[in-house]
Amino acid sequence: MLKIVLGYATISLIFSASALAQSAATDTLQLNEVVVSASKFGELKRNVPYQIEQVKRSDIAFRNAQTSADVLTQSGQVFVQKSQAGGGSPVLRGFEANRILLVVDGVRLNNAIFRGGHLQNVLRIDQNMLDQLEILYGPNSVVYGSDALGGVLHFKTRMPELSDQPSTLFKTSILTRYASANNEWTTNATVNIGREKWASLTGFTASDFGDLRQGANRRDAYPDFGKRPDYVTQENGKDVIKQNDKPNVQVGTGYKQYDFIQKFRFQPSARVQHILNLQYSTTTDVPRYDRLTQVRNGKLRYGDWYYGPEKRFLASYQLTLTGEKYYDEMQVTAAYQNIGESRHSRSLNSTQLKSQNENVKVYSLNADAQKRLGAHTLRYGLEYIHNDVDSRATFTNITTGSQTSADTRYPDGGSSMDWLAAYATDQWSLSDQWILNGGVRLNQVNLKASFVSKEFFPFPFEDAGQNSTAVTGNLGLVWLPSRTSKVSLLGSTGFRAPNVDDLGKVFDSQPGLVVIPNPDLKPEYSYNTEVSVEQWFGKVLKFNGTIYHSWLRDALVLTPYTFNGRDSIDYNGQLSRVTANQNQQRAYVQGVSVELNAYPAANWRLQAIYNKTKGRVLEDNGSKSPLDHIPPSYGKVSVQWQRKQWRAEAFSLYNGWKRIADYRLNAEDNESGATPEGMPAWYTLNVRASYQITSSLTIQASVENITDANYRTFASGVSAAGRSFIVALRGNF
Repeated sequence: MLKIVLGYATISLIFSASALAQSAATDTLQLNEVVVSASKFGELKRNVPYQIEQVKRSDIAFRNAQTSADVLTQSGQVFVQKSQAGGGSPVLRGFEANRILLVVDGVRLNNAIFRGGHLQNVLRIDQNMLDQLEILYGPNSVVYGSDALGGVLHFKTRMPELSDQPSTLFKTSILTRYASANNEWTTNATVNIGREKWASLTGFTASDFGDLRQGANRRDAYPDFGKRPDYVTQENGKDVIKQNDKPNVQVGTGYKQYDFIQKFRFQPSARVQHILNLQYSTTTDVPRYDRLTQVRNGKLRYGDWYYGPEKRFLASYQLTLTGEKYYDEMQVTAAYQNIGESRHSRSLNSTQLKSQNENVKVYSLNADAQKRLGAHTLRYGLEYIHNDVDSRATFTNITTGSQTSADTRYPDGGSSMDWLAAYATDQWSLSDQWILNGGVRLNQVNLKASFVSKEFFPFPFEDAGQNSTAVTGNLGLVWLPSRTSKVSLLGSTGFRAPNVDDLGKVFDSQPGLVVIPNPDLKPEYSYNTEVSVEQWFGKVLKFNGTIYHSWLRDALVLTPYTFNGRDSIDYNGQLSRVTANQNQQRAYVQGVSVELNAYPAANWRLQAIYNKTKGRVLEDNGSKSPLDHIPPSYGKVSVQWQRKQWRAEAFSLYNGWKRIADYRLNAEDNESGATPEGMPAWYTLNVRASYQITSSLTIQASVENITDANYRTFASGVSAAGRSFIVALRGNF
């Protein structure tokens, strides 16, 4: 079916372009888009060799997604894994979690405990306050340092708007939305107050997500896949397993989230700008659904398993200067972040609730500048980041309230990391048609961890530390044979220094497996080549395509290990096989990304997106085995129409099969959440529309997963939403 959908879409696009060769609006020539993620400064997309996709504010609003992760999914350009409804772990070119970099308003969000499995930190970014999202694919360690192996997700929040008149500018906006699949209610309100030299922007969002209903239409081969037949509840202080009379409702997926942003802007002159940026996000308890559905000895394994409130606080100050001598533009950004997260688990019928609490404080300082000298645009910068990690754990008797000590997730004596780096790049316009991009970065990363208690694990070491030095670089050539054509070739290197999560964590990744610290880890490196082509055919058809290949050396892979000579130990009452992150000698990732856009007539746009990735570990004996985190083929096909107050889209999101033979077993692919054959292919049919009632009010309506298909994305532990009716009202005053 997927091949039929893709084939039909491709033929339709080509036919529309040739048979309906009508002029599209000139603004569809997007080679002149301005991007910031490639260098941290605004520049023409046509001049850079990177594959970059933009999602603008108007598109974010039109997609009307519940979370930032869903915004990425609906782009068709990013694969997203979910362990629970309150999850969303983006995958770029087969890299995930701490191998991709999250940036908000120029501040790095990756910290010392970003794990290598699956992350939901992207959900702590309020998509309702975004002005733009940029997806930069492939290694960019020259500009961003460690972690940017698969790419960079650069989130840019709205800027306070100044008044262009002596009078005060006052703007407000509101949003209220309901979605039926999980009875979601979201409300957002913003207030902008602006004078000629200063402005304030305040935003608040509250979301209430109920238990998620999955699709009812399953494959004949798996009539019960994903069903929630029973669940655990407490009655009179005891665990009771109750039958679920609506097994498609995934009991234990609901939660609430609150987001706040306050930005101040002071611009005393055209050459100086100050931005104070305050952001806070928190949640209620977030149930870990994949754990709540695990079975042991024929019964549900856990009475409780949830993340405590996930808190993110960011305070940053950014100074932007326009100069003349040593720089044309400079940005200095100082930031402080405080991140709190916790995990709480209790076995069925046990009175002992285990709580592991983590707190990370991050201090960072960045200085970036650019200077144009003839045909050269020079960019250079310095970066310093410090992380402090505090990890605590307790057992609480839920009957008496008494507490005892428990094993911590990270080193109980505390951990810290320091990053120090300097970089320089040059963009050299050799001619009107040829542009050479190159750069180099020197990185120094230090890690310290202290293991004090031997009560739970008698580690053969008390302290672990690392000092890593890495030099990374890139070189890219852009050829512009015409204003509607672009061909680019890029070679780049990336690195990721092991963090506290890699080196010092103890946890059970899945039933029967325990991950323990490995103090002997080294940085992992990637060497990347890619070729991209962007071509307009007339003004009705646009083709984008990228082919890439990345070699990984000393790649960190979760593999069998031993602890004090034993390959299995008792962990949380279960005999578990010992595993650890280890530097595998070699691995590779390769893939292709293709996008077609056609504009057959005024107001119409047809789009087809296809992504395919392959990853393999090269074993010491010469054999090849699957690399984890590699998604199946995925993409999007859509038809869009826009005229006056109306905007509408019919679209299909799809995934191909992920066969069990392509899973990396006992690692991060979570084969326990799939069928015996792997994760089946799927597609959804969806429609949405918006109508501007007045200059201030817009109403939106959507039907997602019209066929009520039951499906689950690769490596996920929760099934996706079934048929959902969504309505929203937006006001701008």
